[in-house]
Amino acid sequence: MFRRSRVSLASAAAFVTIAQVAGGQELLFRTGVELVNLGVTVTDRRGELITDLTMDDFEIVEDGQTQAIRYFARGLPVDPGPDLRLGLLLDVSESMSEDLPFTRTAAIKFLNTLTDAVDVTVVDFDTEVRVARYSQREYARLIERIRQQKARGSTALYDAIGVYLDGAAGQQGRKIMLLYTDGGDTRSSIRYGELRDLVRASDVTIYVIGALDHQSASSRASQRMLLQQIAETTGGQAFFPSSTKDLDSAYDRVLERIRAQYTIGYQSTNAVTDGAWRKVEIRVLRRGGRDYRIGSRNGYFGPYKRP
Repeated sequence: MFRRSRVSLASAAAFVTIAQVAGGQELLFRTGVELVNLGVTVTDRRGELITDLTMDDFEIVEDGQTQAIRYFARGLPVDPGPDLRLGLLLDVSESMSEDLPFTRTAAIKFLNTLTDAVDVTVVDFDTEVRVARYSQREYARLIERIRQQKARGSTALYDAIGVYLDGAAGQQGRKIMLLYTDGGDTRSSIRYGELRDLVRASDVTIYVIGALDHQSASSRASQRMLLQQIAETTGGQAFFPSSTKDLDSAYDRVLERIRAQYTIGYQSTNAVTDGAWRKVEIRVLRRGGRDYRIGSRNGYFGPYKRP
């Protein structure tokens, strides 16, 4: 089923979980969290992905308390696990004018490579944020939408991410977001600190393709750091290709990580509904597991119930 919406900056904040309250702003979190879902990638010292772990090889600790794993699935093609849902975010603002042809080609190439997603949510943004969701049967319409993109307007990057994350919260399955941008936000309604909390609260794994070659050295360094922080907070990764060869390498790594990702779910033993941050630590119990690097979010905001 095709779903399309047009989101202006005036209404973008309504799509994310930020609400104005007396005396300032407050983050509102959904109540009744039944299962905490974690997307987990594991690599060794050399950066090689570890793909043969079982549920018994993992231990989940939340705020110092060991949790019982209720759901476990290995990556494709060993165990398809939950449905894979892809979010594709395209920066089409004026600052991307020199990089947009490369970005359009790159996005289409990625979609041709990753055919496992049951649907694709496209968010293209400039001064405004526009959203459309396509099923596998609507692939031709999806490609045509990407090809028609033209650079214009300011950059509502934070709003675009917030809008996508809010929509993804209502989806079931494993959620992967791929963002194409130069990283410079100039028009969003929400601030970076608020976006950071939204990213931390989400169960989406974010990968970034950063187009930074046409920025100044100072801007390039700050935007690179920002995009890396966004991706790594979710257990994802940011890449900054400057050529087709670099892009191919980045795609290979993204696809390897997506297909090697474990999905782990548990029911928290913490029944408190104060919306507080809960730190989650993932451990590999297998011999030598202490030397493994875990890629995942490191916590989540607990359910909130207003007193």
